[in-house]
Amino acid sequence: MSDPRNRRVAVFSFLMLLAVTANAEDEPVFDIGPGITPPRVTHQVNPVYKPDAEGFRVTGTVIVGLVVSSKGEPKDVHVVRSLGKGVDDSAVEAVQQWQFEPARRGGQPVAVKITVEIRFHSM
Repeated sequence: MSDPRNRRVAVFSFLMLLAVTANAEDEPVFDIGPGITPPRVTHQVNPVYKPDAEGFRVTGTVIVGLVVSSKGEPKDVHVVRSLGKGVDDSAVEAVQQWQFEPARRGGQPVAVKITVEIRFHSM
């Protein structure tokens, strides 16, 4: 049977590892304003939208909200203004693949909340 002290150390180590891993994803999120340089898109994927079964095409704009992490990754991508389920889904899927140069505050990368417009127009 193992020593209870060793078991406590192992459990404590595991819990500390979980805490560090959880905190790696949690970071302060700022609003863009004075003293914060906004993020810049470095890789953009266009949405792919297929017309519905009746061939209707959609024209308009989906507003997508997201957090750009301090690593330039899109997080918490969600629809702020909708055009319809299929169109919204294609906009979200595209933005989830984007990459950014992160926002900066005092020269250091920081996470910020932004919105982007994804425009759809029939051809």
